[in-house]
Amino acid sequence: MNRLWALGRLGTNFLREAIRSGWTTALIILRGDKALQPGFVHMPYGDLSDTAANFLAALVTLTPGTTTVDIDLERRELRLHLLDARQAEASLASIRRDFLLPVRTLFGGRP
Repeated sequence: MNRLWALGRLGTNFLREAIRSGWTTALIILRGDKALQPGFVHMPYGDLSDTAANFLAALVTLTPGTTTVDIDLERRELRLHLLDARQAEASLASIRRDFLLPVRTLFGGRP
């Protein structure tokens, strides 16, 4: 995947995820979901540069329902707060697929 393709894919993925997660977050808030389980998770980002890790963290934070709390440069992982951690693995898989892979292509690193 070349950089131009990765940039287009990243833009499309971000818009789709921002709309989808914004809608889901709004429904959770409006319904007053009592079963909600907010929580923290760690997501390794591997061989990304510091700049790429910061860019990834910003994308994650701009998507409703997730917030980057910390970027651990030594352990090479993001600490994320999820509005609903019951589906943490699905959320992390989505971030890896939709954001991490295109960011890795844009900034360099192994796919």
